[in-house]
Amino acid sequence: MAYYFNEVSHTFNEYLLVPGYSSSECIPANVSLKTPLVKFKKGEESAITMNIPMTSAIMQSVSGDRLAVALAKEGGVSFIYGSQSIEDEAAMVARAKSYKAGFVVSASNVTPESSLKDVLALKEINGFSTVAVTDDGSANGKLLGIVTSRDYRVSRMSEDVKVKEFMTPLEKLITADDSTTLKQANDIIWDHKLNSLPIVDKNGNLKYFVFRKDYEEHKSHPNELLDSEKRYVVGAGINTRDYAERVPALLEAGADVLCIDSSEGFSEWQSRTIAFIREKYGDSVKVGAGNVVDRDGFMFLAEAGADFIKVGIGGGSICITRETKGIGRGQATALIDVCKARDEYFEKTGVYIPVCSDGGIVHDHHITLALAMGADFMMLGRYFARFDESPTNKIAIGGNYYKEYWGEGSNRARNWQRYDLGGDKKLSFEEGVDSYVPYAGRLKDNVAISLAKVKSTMCNCGALTIPELQQKAKLTLVSATSIVEGGAHDVIQKEAGSPIK
Repeated sequence: MAYYFNEVSHTFNEYLLVPGYSSSECIPANVSLKTPLVKFKKGEESAITMNIPMTSAIMQSVSGDRLAVALAKEGGVSFIYGSQSIEDEAAMVARAKSYKAGFVVSASNVTPESSLKDVLALKEINGFSTVAVTDDGSANGKLLGIVTSRDYRVSRMSEDVKVKEFMTPLEKLITADDSTTLKQANDIIWDHKLNSLPIVDKNGNLKYFVFRKDYEEHKSHPNELLDSEKRYVVGAGINTRDYAERVPALLEAGADVLCIDSSEGFSEWQSRTIAFIREKYGDSVKVGAGNVVDRDGFMFLAEAGADFIKVGIGGGSICITRETKGIGRGQATALIDVCKARDEYFEKTGVYIPVCSDGGIVHDHHITLALAMGADFMMLGRYFARFDESPTNKIAIGGNYYKEYWGEGSNRARNWQRYDLGGDKKLSFEEGVDSYVPYAGRLKDNVAISLAKVKSTMCNCGALTIPELQQKAKLTLVSATSIVEGGAHDVIQKEAGSPIK
């Protein structure tokens, strides 16, 4: 006879936090959101500690190198998607790792024969106003000039005009050679009142840009997450098929932490992947695993050697695994069960394995609920897909802007490795959908708002750290009527922006 869980499977929306005593010190400015990313022994510290409990999902429509940089600036970690060629993923990791050094590989490049239309298209896609003009249109071609927004007027120029007609040519640029240090580059920028400084090699090939705004932005990102060489911390996704080739390439590119991207982690395939990494690299390479939804799944991956374990099957906004296959578990119930197993494992072994809640986050307060239930950090897809820095297109529909967002289990992603059960190298059926999410602007602005809410709620619970929240939190299940009562009700709401009379 099948095993039946006695408890009903619950989601985050079915819980509320009950306030606790708040002292005068419990103010948001005093709250720390530092949290471990990878496992550590009792009395020691995690090899990687994040400054905020946020990671981005291993998805084509979420985690590219631009988002990796933007999230690391705020103190979290992005896991660059693995459903692409090994070379392309490694290149994304390398670009993100090189960014913090201040030497940025040019992402927008044209040739002299390109048109203003091409420049505008690149600006629309990447959001960058500085475009390099090279002989072959590549990021490392011979530098011939640059184009910035000061070089053209859209209202007065034809979009067919050639770049060579309006670019700032090389002879009018101030450049530096590739032996220049970051301090020297910044001194040149300040001395000559530049917005950017091209770095070229002895053959005149473009290597990097150093931007004035990066120096200024550094001062406005106190939580930025850096490695020992003051580069941004970057994660990368791997699968259970080509790990022998992919893992070395990602480590060579500079990846700080890896994560197996799979819809279901309670499998021999994941233990084989972790075993390969341990045999080849020992404990020096950090790798997360998952996803699981119960104690047995956690214990399996813990014994296999995972550095963190992801919880969640079927709870993502674009995931239809529960609908198509009938497997999964309510995210709140799954998380509570797994975190109990995590604590049990810690008591038994002295090894603390962080738990990542992956999926089911709809509202900002769900983040606080997940932390209170025991999660050390979140992995978010839809949340980050809405921002400028995600890799997808911004599209106008009915007068509103949206970003494309599709699941790794959709035909569009073609990520059969994520759902691999040892069969044919293809998707037999879809476990994800292709969709749109409302465009929300810059990552920095939105993360600040979300975390302000988290900190405020933690203060209501009398907690100044995540571990303290987990000790002090009081949670209550709510009825369907209570959920309705929790929102605006029994009033006629005014339209946004309507005048008060």
